[in-house]
Amino acid sequence: MMKNKIGILIESDFYENEIFYYQFRFKEAGYEVHFLSRLWGNEGITFSGHEFRAPFYCNESFEALDDEALNDYAAIIVPAGMVSDRLRYTEDVTKLPPACVFLQKVFARKDIVKGVICHGLWLFSPVAELVKGRKMTVHNNLLGDAKNYGVEYVDADVVVDGDLVSARTGGHCYLLASEILKALASK
Repeated sequence: MMKNKIGILIESDFYENEIFYYQFRFKEAGYEVHFLSRLWGNEGITFSGHEFRAPFYCNESFEALDDEALNDYAAIIVPAGMVSDRLRYTEDVTKLPPACVFLQKVFARKDIVKGVICHGLWLFSPVAELVKGRKMTVHNNLLGDAKNYGVEYVDADVVVDGDLVSARTGGHCYLLASEILKALASK
């Protein structure tokens, strides 16, 4: 059975050019694109972009995806902008943020390609073990974070380490998408 979905995390302060690019690029390649967020009990939320304050409506929650639902996902992407900073919020500081629990589920599965771009690395702060020892590139502003997480930093615009694809900035989203699609084609 072909996995036909690509999930992209979303929240306010997303980088519009990146998110709009993914909407069309992955669809063009034959994948269903699903934007996933924490909906806080709402049917949907309209988020605002970072640069142009563009509205983006999301009505799918990563909290609702169980292991069976994840079987349909070929890739999950943690995007640029402030998305990951907003998603690493937890109301109970003794518990992991729900988005980090979701990442644990995703990273436990080698059959799902993972994409992390730019400031997406912030979401790994509470779950640094997921990227420890992995080859990645990061935004120059996050080099210290990457080193503290145990990432093996590679000075490149895009890096592929098995099922993990990383890109330096939101402006490199076309490189991230290209490498994710190559990884999916080789499966």
